[in-house]
Parts: sequence; C-alpha cells; structure tokens
Amino acid sequence: MVQQRGYAICTQPRSGSNLLCQVLSSTDQLGRPLEYFNGPGRRALGLPDFPDAPKLQVEAVLRLGTTPNGVYAVKLFASQFAAFSRRVRWMDLLPNLRFVYLTRDDLLGQAISWARAQQTEQYRSTQPAKRPAVYDADLIRSQLMAVVRECAQWEAFFARTGIEPLRIVYERFLEDQSSYVDGVARLVGIENPVVDQRRVDLVIQRDASTEEWKQRFRLENGDPNVMDDPFPSLPSLVRKVRSGLGL
Repeated sequence: MVQQRGYAICTQPRSGSNLLCQVLSSTDQLGRPLEYFNGPGRRALGLPDFPDAPKLQVEAVLRLGTTPNGVYAVKLFASQFAAFSRRVRWMDLLPNLRFVYLTRDDLLGQAISWARAQQTEQYRSTQPAKRPAVYDADLIRSQLMAVVRECAQWEAFFARTGIEPLRIVYERFLEDQSSYVDGVARLVGIENPVVDQRRVDLVIQRDASTEEWKQRFRLENGDPNVMDDPFPSLPSLVRKVRSGLGL
C-alpha cells in the first residue's frame, strides 16, 4: 500500500508560486500543488463544481493533488490559512505533512505584480488581460503592506510551531530549478525527479513598465525619514484579539 505523504507550499500572492507549482507538477512524482483552499479560484480555472467547504477541500488535496506514488501537495497564502483554519484542523487531516516556504527578494516588484494582476485580472501569463494596468501608487503601497503582513504571518507561524520549512527564494529558483526540485523531493522521499519542460508553459510577466513603476513609486514614496507601519495599532490589535476570544 502506498504511504501518503505530502507538503504545503506556504507563500504570498505574486511570489512566483504558479511557476514553481507547475514545475513540480510536471514531474508526476511530487504531487499537484494548487490552491485547493480557494474555491472561487478553482472554479474559475476549470473545476466548476469545486467545493467551498474546508473538509471537502482537504479531501480534494488528497484526491486531486496527489500523484500515483502517494505524494500530495497544496499551495496556500497566509490569508487563506487564517480564514479556513477557524473551521477545520486541516493539518490533522493531511498525513505526513511537510512545509515549503516560498518568498521573493523583490518585495516592491511583487507588490507591483499584485497591483497589476488585480487591475487586469491576469494572474497567469496564459490568461488574457481583461483591461490595461494603470499606475496607482496607493494600490501599490497597499499591496506592498499586504505582502509584508503575509510574510510576517508565516514567519510567526514557523517560529511559534517550531516548524522548519524548506525555504525557496523565487529569484534563486529561477537560477537553479533542479536543485530546489530535488530539495522538495527529499522532503517526501522521492529520488531523481525529472521535470518535463514541455508541460511548463508559464513565463515571467514583468516587463519594462515594472521597472518604470518601481522607479516612479520610489521617487514619490521613497522618503527615508518615514517608517511604514504595515500592522494595526496596538489598541486595534487588542480589540481584535478580545473579540476573537469572546471577551
């Protein structure tokens, strides 16, 4: 009997996770990592009957996200984790779970990518853009703070639980995909996985406008005398905690 084991790719939006997931899936040995805890997203991308119920989504990880060798995989953002973890103890339902943590060095580039995707609704290079992207400093700033919050949430989660994930930086992954694929394979006891590049059709979406927006944003918002606060004030945080505890 094949022993089920798998991994969760913990990350933030626009971190390059779609490319990483497609590369891993192409091996047919390392699961099929997708956002199974994102019902609307799965329905929009070809699974019209995909459920919203968290327990059914966990079942989908073990059914749709598993390769014949018993390896399952799922991708999730901290915001998704925070939402569904209130309703299901998902980690208790996934056997022999390991963790991969994907980040990106270029946080401003990540925020710009997120802002553009929200405007165009083009989240993958294989999707058509529904409308043009327009420079919006407020939107970029908002997404930059959202990226930073997601990173902080994951780091706090790993620190609190003692979980040591396999860490992958997107820019390093682009330089040497095979070594990181091998690293994921070692997590789940697989040897010599082979990436099928014919099944990898995603390409990098950033272009000349990305650098132009970066320079403009820093020109307008790069005052080094100002410190950003991406987190709620202490009184606000206390109120949220008390509310969550029913106090």
